[in-house]
Amino acid sequence: MLLNRTFLSWLHRKRSRWVSTWTPLAKAFNALPARRINLTRVDVGLFRMPELRSFEGFYLLRDNVETRTQELISEAISSQRRRKMVDIFDELSDSLCKVADLAEFVRVAHPQSKYTQAAEQACICICGMVERLNTHKPIYKALSQVVEHGDKLPTSEVDRHVASLFLFDFEQCGIHLREEERLRVVRLNDCILQLGQKFMNGAVQPSVLARSHVPVAIRNYFPTTGDNVIVTGLCTSAESVQLREAAYRLYLQPSDSQESLLRDLLLCRHELARSCGFDTYAHRALNGSTMEGPEIVREFIDQLSEKLRPRADADFARMTKMKRRESGQAGAMTEMWDTPYFTSQLRRQSLKAHTNEFLPFFSLGGCMEGLDNLLQALYGVRLENTDIEPGESWHSDIYKLAAVHETEGVLGYIYCDFFERAGKPSQDCHFTIQGGKRLPDGTYQLPVVVVMLSLAQPRWSLPSLLSPARVDNLFHEMGHAMHSMLARTEHQHVTGTRCSTDFAEVPSVLMEYFAGDPRVLRTFARHFQTHKPISEDMLMRLCASKHHFAASETQLQVFYSALDQEYHGTGARQGGNSTETLRSVQSRYYGLPYVENTAWQLRFSHLVGYGAKYYAYLVSKTIASWIWQTYFEANPFNRQAGEKYRSEILAHGGAVPSRKLVTNFLQREMTPSVLANSLINEIDSDELKIKDLMVGRG
Repeated sequence: MLLNRTFLSWLHRKRSRWVSTWTPLAKAFNALPARRINLTRVDVGLFRMPELRSFEGFYLLRDNVETRTQELISEAISSQRRRKMVDIFDELSDSLCKVADLAEFVRVAHPQSKYTQAAEQACICICGMVERLNTHKPIYKALSQVVEHGDKLPTSEVDRHVASLFLFDFEQCGIHLREEERLRVVRLNDCILQLGQKFMNGAVQPSVLARSHVPVAIRNYFPTTGDNVIVTGLCTSAESVQLREAAYRLYLQPSDSQESLLRDLLLCRHELARSCGFDTYAHRALNGSTMEGPEIVREFIDQLSEKLRPRADADFARMTKMKRRESGQAGAMTEMWDTPYFTSQLRRQSLKAHTNEFLPFFSLGGCMEGLDNLLQALYGVRLENTDIEPGESWHSDIYKLAAVHETEGVLGYIYCDFFERAGKPSQDCHFTIQGGKRLPDGTYQLPVVVVMLSLAQPRWSLPSLLSPARVDNLFHEMGHAMHSMLARTEHQHVTGTRCSTDFAEVPSVLMEYFAGDPRVLRTFARHFQTHKPISEDMLMRLCASKHHFAASETQLQVFYSALDQEYHGTGARQGGNSTETLRSVQSRYYGLPYVENTAWQLRFSHLVGYGAKYYAYLVSKTIASWIWQTYFEANPFNRQAGEKYRSEILAHGGAVPSRKLVTNFLQREMTPSVLANSLINEIDSDELKIKDLMVGRG
């Protein structure tokens, strides 16, 4: 008996060193949301909208917004107008977006077909209203008069900037052109939409090859149907180099139909840009962006490429050593199909553990607690788990968070749709349901957003456990959500993430820096059962593993960005085969050679959604890196820096040109050279940290 008591006493002392209690927020997210019994039978409606107590409410919303749209048009063109033109247009935009954004989310996420069908009809209806607005000459003339000559009512610099954004949206559709040319723009836009959809569909189709055209040695690697071999992807994680090479060559074979679609898409975009007065589609797409024009993007890409070249070459040399050691072939060289495999291999080796061994230390509740701690430290904002009323959510496993400021009160609401289910999109993403804006009575229309992930549901006593990559994704998407929560703009048209594409990702990418900092991870990375903190050794290995081969990975993004710019810039004028353009750009911007008889670009679906804007990832990453190095690297919990970041960056959304925001915040001109150096400094610094860690472990 004495022995047992002694043992229990020792065990208690041992556990007391690291046992702590999860916060209420962590406990809530480590289990499925509690189902509330509806005793009152009062259904508040989806997102607390009484109209959406049933799917038929979408038809009422549609009718209401159509009526309100006509009223606002009449007000805008009236000689008796008593409001600023920009306020009328912002209410018009707000009215349409409240239905369109809501309907788009419900269309893709609601599990009931009646809701998705009604939402899709609402989307189509709103698109029709927008198309009619885009051809409404009187309201366009009223707006252009205000932008060119000033409003008859006093306006601010922000008012004038937002009004100019509304005007540019109008002119993108060619309303300022002669009728014949305007109709041509309409036809071109329609062609671009259809070509883009067909290209994206073709980009994900498997390669189907006759068995006789596939070498016998690799034929058995792939499934067959009759006399055909089916190749569905690149097999980047396959240990067999022969399989990786075969999949790359076969899956990326040229396709005449895809080549034709891409050529026609680029030509239509070029003609559209020329019709609207731009030299190239890249000039049109980058108008009003952080980088302002393709010339600056090209200069940034070129400077970054030059600085990356020796660093990326060193990465490839290391991959070659790994390949020769693994294959036993002294003359083996790193090829295009090898880079994902060896990057993954090195990261696993540096972790010295399987990724699954980190899972117990990153429960969903623990990660949410970590986010809550960070947001309180930086902004004085806590995440408060809030009861969901009957009928408010689209599924039973949804959480609702209130973002509550210590003095300002509730800033907005975040619905968390975190768990996988049948029919739900698998891509992690952020949806705006309602944008924030200053209301006429001086109050603020609170933003409402949805953060969507695809995590495994909690099971009994086992919470949802996140891999390190999923922790990054959670912080990334919550970065978007907090951009919406912390913005305080006069106009919803430019609130939160409604800013230029090459700036919208900055807050979310910056959050990934916090997720990769050991000082932040220490605040919440602990075992979901024992509460034991993650060991310092595991923590250091985890943080270091994220930076291996950073130079070669960045160089790949530079290559993609340069190719996108070439296709939508001068290359579009010249036409020709897109693969020849790929070969030329790859030789200049990437350290590995083009693989003959492949056409990787014909499966690059981002050419549709990010046409001429793929560079935005690089620029957002660079600006986020610059902000991190300047304000948060020394202390990731710096409240003064957090408040400054909110007031000078996040609060403005797109109400102030993003280039101006960044320049003022960082107190330095945002030149291509400064941007390139910022990213190179980070890569070099991370490389030194990795070497120091390896020496320390040696």
